[in-house]
Amino acid sequence: MEEPSQLKRAVIDSSAGAIAGGISRTVTSPLDVIKIRFQVQLEPTSSWPLLRSNLSGTSKYTGMFQATKDILREEGLPGFWRGNVPALLMVMPYTAIQFTVLHKLKTFASGSSKSEDHIQLSPYLSYVSGAVAGCAATVGSYPFDLLRTILASQGEPKVYPTMRSAFVDIVRARGFRGLYAGLSPTLVEIIPYAGLQFGTYDTFKRWTLAWNRIRASNSGLNCTEDGITSFQLFLCGLAAGTCAKLVCHPLDVVKKRFQVEGLPRHPRYGARVEHRAYKNMFHALRQILQMEGWAGLYKGIIPSTVKAAPAGAVTFVAYEYTSDWIESILT
Repeated sequence: MEEPSQLKRAVIDSSAGAIAGGISRTVTSPLDVIKIRFQVQLEPTSSWPLLRSNLSGTSKYTGMFQATKDILREEGLPGFWRGNVPALLMVMPYTAIQFTVLHKLKTFASGSSKSEDHIQLSPYLSYVSGAVAGCAATVGSYPFDLLRTILASQGEPKVYPTMRSAFVDIVRARGFRGLYAGLSPTLVEIIPYAGLQFGTYDTFKRWTLAWNRIRASNSGLNCTEDGITSFQLFLCGLAAGTCAKLVCHPLDVVKKRFQVEGLPRHPRYGARVEHRAYKNMFHALRQILQMEGWAGLYKGIIPSTVKAAPAGAVTFVAYEYTSDWIESILT
């Protein structure tokens, strides 16, 4: 049985992680919906390829602002939060598991459960801890991620009116293994993504702390941890989320294609990804590159990057504050 202090620490980490993930997901849901619509669209997501090939009207979405206007006109404001319930059911256990495992690994590596001691860990241990925590969280919450993608990718009229109908149809068509469609590219993506996100976040915090110590005259500022202000934490999370997303976006596109493979799609939203269109992750990368060019691997990169930066920032800041708040209640 765990010691009370360890159990208390696990409760703090999992609760703070779940709350932080829920806040971040709800705030950034509109950008996530737009990103998913781009990623599952086989046609070009920019008007330039259409102009060069003398085509017109073959793509449902051809730009971020055009997609925003179309979704707002056709589906109203609720369209931007389509799939948010399974997204919350995914992201809250995801971040809870992620931060709990991350803190356990850092505690083991540093020999201390204090967060201020974790910042002194080597960058390599921060990257490895983040990657392992991301893998554990992904496996634990993946079915909700798949349901979120399917519900967010559909427009009007809906193919699946509820999360339950999507779940039943997936199990009937693919079996229970279908709930983990696209898990392989997800794990391949999450290792560098989570590693980069947490590793660079710790690195930026370390740099910021060193910079603050040099500027000792600013020690009177309101700080949340070791002389780091809330705004500096926000900037560290912003930079970490941006770096991770830019590197790993193509694998996220592949994951989304596997998740919607063979599932119904209304004709107004373009061609659907046919059943068994991709043999494996590498075949999917080659097919997308061959059929859609390099741009195909970066479909949705603009809303994805715009979303990743504030999502990372909000998650980290909310976690830091919520963790301190829960710890003050329990101690």
